[in-house]
Amino acid sequence: MPDLDKIFSGPIPELYETLLVPMIFEPYAADLKARLGSMNVSQILEVAAGTGVVTRALATLPGAEIVATDLNQAMLDKAATMGTARPVRWQQADALALPFGDDEFDAVACQFGAMFFPDKSKAFFEARRVLKPGGVFIFSVWDRIEENEFADVITVALASFFPEDPPRFLARTPHGYHDRTLIAHDLAAGGFAKSPRIETVAARSRAESARAAAVAYCQGTPLRNEIEARGGSRLSEASDVAAVAIAREFGARAVEGKIQAHVIEIRK
Repeated sequence: MPDLDKIFSGPIPELYETLLVPMIFEPYAADLKARLGSMNVSQILEVAAGTGVVTRALATLPGAEIVATDLNQAMLDKAATMGTARPVRWQQADALALPFGDDEFDAVACQFGAMFFPDKSKAFFEARRVLKPGGVFIFSVWDRIEENEFADVITVALASFFPEDPPRFLARTPHGYHDRTLIAHDLAAGGFAKSPRIETVAARSRAESARAAAVAYCQGTPLRNEIEARGGSRLSEASDVAAVAIAREFGARAVEGKIQAHVIEIRK
């Protein structure tokens, strides 16, 4: 399944933007904007920009020029339709082979993308390479799934629905890279000589209903690919199972749960 974990296409970009972005990504986009806004950065590269929630936030910073990249063109296409406060440059790019010269950017930002990199040290090497001396690499990764309530409840529910072959996308990939020691090791292997600053940040995830939360995860992420690989007709059933599980824990109408992530900063 790891190959399917990287595919954000078909209906996923639209559902990701409309349901998942406001539910779990916007609080951390505001946090990242505040961090970069306190620094003197004028050239920003964003890696794994997705549908542009961070890009839109960064575009409100005065004076910063932004290049926003993602491996999936479909995600960038959706991001471009959303608009930004001022123009940014959208460019398809692989984080493991960035198409930019050495020492080009004051900052490299990546919100919840590092977990998807097949070779994290290589991606970190690339981030460091394109940074100017003294530049900052700032990125976020989700903490372990048990600290992220909706994702955990859905994963447990789907394990009961598919007992012989449970979908593990959420635990395996989005919530599979949370070990602080491993992150520091991979940064060092990528060429960063300084120690990272790692801060654990908790926030609240909100959705208009248990059904919306379930659809966001089951249909608006590559978990969809994993469910459909078990039979195309199972997607609706799995979404229903997830919605019932969320409603059981948090109520059927407006729901709220804990989310938690690590935010990492390191200088070149």
